[in-house]
Amino acid sequence: MTPWTIVPGALDERLGIAVVEQSAERVSAVMPVDGNTQSLGRLHGGATAALAEAVGSWAAMIHASTLDKVCVGVDLNITHHRGAREGRIHAVATPAHRGRRVATYDVVVRDDADRLIATARITNLIVDPD
Repeated sequence: MTPWTIVPGALDERLGIAVVEQSAERVSAVMPVDGNTQSLGRLHGGATAALAEAVGSWAAMIHASTLDKVCVGVDLNITHHRGAREGRIHAVATPAHRGRRVATYDVVVRDDADRLIATARITNLIVDPD
């Protein structure tokens, strides 16, 4: 079976997210800070969360596809460690658990200087396709 291939959605495109690497073991992507800031000129936490959700859900979907299933997100939590004002942020999702019913991924977000920006965890329920 050929695993599912990432297809960015409209929000991903609007945020400028670009996929760098994709497999059930690791999905990485980058997103520019420019265009994704809040009123004080810092990276918006919601944009960071959207990036974390994207890479974690994509990894879970690749895993689910190997089981002839799809996945839906059921939980996302994120801790913001520092802000960013320029450059890009880099997110990497790796599995904490890949089961037949649930897939949980840890996501680490860093800036261009490799400083920790945020950590997140996303859990997806694995379900039959519609």
